[in-house]
Amino acid sequence: MRKLFRLALVSIGAATAVYAFAGRTRAPDPAVQRREIEATLARIKLPPGFSISLYALAPNARTLAIGREGKAIFVGTDEKRAYVITPGKDSAKSVDILSPSESLVMPHGVCLSDDGALFLVERNRVTRIDDAENRWREAGSIAKIIVKAGDLIPRSEESRGHAARVCKVGPDGKVYIALGQPHNVAPRDRLALYDRTGMGGIVRMNADGSGREVFATGLRNSVGLAFDRQGRLWFTDNQVDGMGDDIPPGEINRADGPGFSFGFPWYGGGHVRTHEYAKDAPPEGLVFPQVEEAAHAADLGLTFYRGDMFPSEYCGGIFSAQHGSWDRSAPIGARLMFTKLGPNGDGGVTTPFAEGWNTGQGAYLGRPVDVAELADGSLLVTDDQNGAIYRISYRAK
Repeated sequence: MRKLFRLALVSIGAATAVYAFAGRTRAPDPAVQRREIEATLARIKLPPGFSISLYALAPNARTLAIGREGKAIFVGTDEKRAYVITPGKDSAKSVDILSPSESLVMPHGVCLSDDGALFLVERNRVTRIDDAENRWREAGSIAKIIVKAGDLIPRSEESRGHAARVCKVGPDGKVYIALGQPHNVAPRDRLALYDRTGMGGIVRMNADGSGREVFATGLRNSVGLAFDRQGRLWFTDNQVDGMGDDIPPGEINRADGPGFSFGFPWYGGGHVRTHEYAKDAPPEGLVFPQVEEAAHAADLGLTFYRGDMFPSEYCGGIFSAQHGSWDRSAPIGARLMFTKLGPNGDGGVTTPFAEGWNTGQGAYLGRPVDVAELADGSLLVTDDQNGAIYRISYRAK
């Protein structure tokens, strides 16, 4: 019989257990944390009518999957725990740890199917929990490993580098998973392996883990996936380091179907060639980004806005999180962006929407990772530096 996860639920109201697993001997005072975070949020610049507030504390919070029934929000991290939030109107009612008896390894990817199954994607394993909003407390007995440890990527390629997986369930019911490759620029002797396994690309599979296929190639490290109303997959991609402050650009891409390649490693980002492959003729038929972003801003999670709380000009556009640069003399990023698409859903112009976490002096007061829409049309934004989740809402003045 296939071994199942044994999941334990631990309250983190006082945060003590959370910081124990991180190797800290003393838990922070949640009241102090909240005051510090709220002081930072007071400096965040937003368009008129918008406001931002602290929704929940969840250490290392990275990715979000919001249940359709409004009973649970699932949060992935790049550490050893995933969380379950019981939502409230303006803030979380509770936050619990969802963790197996055997340690999780970077349970970063969380996504939900239309029928309520939660998919939890670790660095090299995938688990499904059916009817997760209602039965997550029973996960120890109902969790199913649909891709066993070591089968998501070759074990020879395991690394913490570019190992934060993201997932989305598509309109076809398949699970789409982005698999970053573990190099700054992939070496030639790995290209065939990566094309075959989907590393440096996106794979998809049936909800039971069967029928795996490579959906897209030519990516360096995508950490954000979203489907538009036409069923097309959009995704961010983090581009090559060490090429200079202002090149190559970050990317928001679109795949209109399976089988496309998006330029890496021949291109380091946009139309900028990598030094390592500058003399190689690129393959024909490569697809270039729909939107080019600021170099090294680290574009991560994204979502299409479909609610009716925000003004109409935001409907159908893309909200995306920029985690912030490290490979740049003057830091850039640590902000939430908005992209208004063209009339046919192509291209678009990206502008800052929420910013102020970047001090401009080499330090960040927060680092946004993912963005997701609540049923009321407000947005949730994760910040892994502060271990926080924020809510952005709108009220006309």
